[in-house]
Amino acid sequence: MAGEVHGGAKHPRIAVIGAGIFARTQYIPRLREIAHLVALKAIWSRTQESAMAAAELARDFAPEVECKWGDVGLEEIMGDTSIMGVAVVLAGQVQVELSLKMLKAGKHVIQATIEAETALSIYNSFTNQFPQKPIWALGENYRFEPAFVESSKLINEIGDMMHIQVIIEGSMNCSNPYFNSSWRRNFVGGFILDMGVHFIAGLRMLVGVEITSVSSISRHVDMSLPPPDNICSLFQLENGCAGVFVFAVNSRSPKILWRVDGTKGTIQVERGVDSGKHGYQVLFAGESGQCQNTFYPFCGVNEELKMFVHDMLDASEDGDHKADPRSSYVEGARDVAVLEAMLESSAKQGAPVQVKRF
Repeated sequence: MAGEVHGGAKHPRIAVIGAGIFARTQYIPRLREIAHLVALKAIWSRTQESAMAAAELARDFAPEVECKWGDVGLEEIMGDTSIMGVAVVLAGQVQVELSLKMLKAGKHVIQATIEAETALSIYNSFTNQFPQKPIWALGENYRFEPAFVESSKLINEIGDMMHIQVIIEGSMNCSNPYFNSSWRRNFVGGFILDMGVHFIAGLRMLVGVEITSVSSISRHVDMSLPPPDNICSLFQLENGCAGVFVFAVNSRSPKILWRVDGTKGTIQVERGVDSGKHGYQVLFAGESGQCQNTFYPFCGVNEELKMFVHDMLDASEDGDHKADPRSSYVEGARDVAVLEAMLESSAKQGAPVQVKRF
């Protein structure tokens, strides 16, 4: 197994493909926190300047990290047999193409956004090219947030679901570092799709039941944002329960919550701050009428990266190893399918649309 020796244990080596905001503010800090599990071998960007700037942020925990850039740098990473996996953190429009290149080179991949059907069919065609198919993980941190993991365990205790509310009042304005991100403005759905998949992932994780149909109205109100910038949707689950998904990309009073009301109780997950830490406040009201309040700080990106490392190592020892289903590309495709159905319904003036099945 390729890796560096630390305290007698070998660590798998990975490369980060991309040096943008999310790579710098999320992936590099999270890799610092799990440097006892994985070694950062290289950082790639389109330009030498940005690759070097990102690498400097990692020097304290990866002093020998290599800078790679351009087509030559990509070829070097693909040809480096010591690199077991890559984190692809690029503009949504190019992530899939690059991920497939890395997978074809035998690298395990974790990426941050998704395009579904064609990519899945290409990936599935790799079956006969390798002794074992490389892991293709989707970085959906909401499925790894302890707040959703623990809340999903309580869902059966609220009895039959009666109704669901998902209220997202975002704060995507000019003070947000992602506000001027050009790629998010240059594809259909804009921030509704880019941000919304996380909230749908949280919903699906919480209820554990697939969304079958939607009826939606979207609007474009804030002209500084790409269209649409708000959407209201009625959705139905496989179990017959209905819910509402209300999402404003930019609001004067940001609020993010999921609430499921059942015959025996209620679960609510709400974004908040406790003792200076950002995370989720989980409220559980059971049949006894007593309310439990638990705060879970954010750690989803950290947990998903740790699981990716764990899955890479297990896959190298066991050709039949199945990666954690929470990070599967299919789960990401299901999140996207719900948002795409909502946008399609809105284009049809709210006509019901069935959610594509994967």
